[in-house]
Amino acid sequence: MAFYEFTSLFASTAWGPWLVILLVGSGMYFAFVSNFAPYKKISTGLKLIFEKDSDKEGSISKYQALTAALSGTIGLGNIAGVALAISIAGPGAVLWMWLTACVGIATKFFTCSLSVLYREKDRDGTILSGPMYVIKNGLGRNWLFLAYFFAFFGMIGGLPAVQSNQIVQIIRELSFPEIVSQDMLVFNLSMGVIITLVTGLVVIGGLKRIAQASAWLVPFMGGLYIFAALIILVLNFNEVPGVIWLIITDAFSGKAVVGGTLMGVILYGIQRGAFSNEAGIGTESLIHGTARTNNPIKQGLVAMVGPIFDTLLVCTATAVVIIVSGLWLDSGYSGVTLTAMAFYQELGVFGTAVVFICVLSFGISTMFTYSYYGAMCARFLFGKIGQKIYSYIFIATILFFASISLESAINIIDGSFAMMAIPTLISSILLAPKIVELAKTYFTEKSL
Repeated sequence: MAFYEFTSLFASTAWGPWLVILLVGSGMYFAFVSNFAPYKKISTGLKLIFEKDSDKEGSISKYQALTAALSGTIGLGNIAGVALAISIAGPGAVLWMWLTACVGIATKFFTCSLSVLYREKDRDGTILSGPMYVIKNGLGRNWLFLAYFFAFFGMIGGLPAVQSNQIVQIIRELSFPEIVSQDMLVFNLSMGVIITLVTGLVVIGGLKRIAQASAWLVPFMGGLYIFAALIILVLNFNEVPGVIWLIITDAFSGKAVVGGTLMGVILYGIQRGAFSNEAGIGTESLIHGTARTNNPIKQGLVAMVGPIFDTLLVCTATAVVIIVSGLWLDSGYSGVTLTAMAFYQELGVFGTAVVFICVLSFGISTMFTYSYYGAMCARFLFGKIGQKIYSYIFIATILFFASISLESAINIIDGSFAMMAIPTLISSILLAPKIVELAKTYFTEKSL
């Protein structure tokens, strides 16, 4: 079986309607069981982001935890991922991405609060968190198989598949369009070597270096990208209502998707939404669980604003620009190149430059964050030596993913994310009453 067929089978098997029910259904459950507290306390979450950290327990600040997590979601998932969703499943897929973000607010509140509640400190002082420790310390020995299941697929899902692939694609197609197919592999590998060297300098430095890099990179690059998108939206203001209406109506028609099925639109939209904000996947809790805080609810409130930024804001901006441009219909562009050409059509060279810079910056910063995700999963399975070995394996695989097709790269991550969601959501549902109780106490004490 060819590599692409194998990865396609993996992703399609993992992403059945049952997983959509689990992702969306659990988010709705979290919303109802908490009496919609996460949605009522969004302003509190925004304030807590910048709260000064007097707490000693934890490795990084609340702000650094959020920006590091956002560097893994606000990047290519909202630039390349949205373009893929629209070109393959039509504009309607965006509505289902919005749905994952809306229910993801409640999901992130619970998963990240649990990650802080059940984290542990290793003998060397390292804070260990994530679904593995939620299961281990919250559910006990009989549920450990779910922790191992998450950690195994977490190592795969943490690999730089899409980031490496799309960074090379945008450099090749925008800067060196004259490259012919027989030279493409050599070019991809050459770019892969450069990306490997840059990424390795930060990845080997560990969580604190990753958090420091993300803390200034994410706000600056995110602001630049949104600024450029807003200019396009203002220039095409009269078309925006029609674009929103197209997204809503196409979401229930299934006409644009390959195969023409409504379920195809829903499945692919929720797939891309999961890649966009990672709510319920468990990756976000790996890093939010390390934040300096004396109360799990505080970090849950900070974490839950993530989907607002990455999916409801950046994803929507990207989608509207692509649809307004009309290039999604029959341009032959795909992935990050489609987004870049849409910005170019509307803003000329400035638009292309913005996407080019943001893809390079977000792609590399996402790799920083993903390397931490995978390394922590390896540490859970194999100890500190496993963490070190994984970091080097991660860096080495950048070359491999730079040379494979985008479809194969996406399939690997999609399938792994689906598998990671199972233990994350099962454990969160079982332990949800703990967070409901803690939240009531916290909100009462703070008179919120």
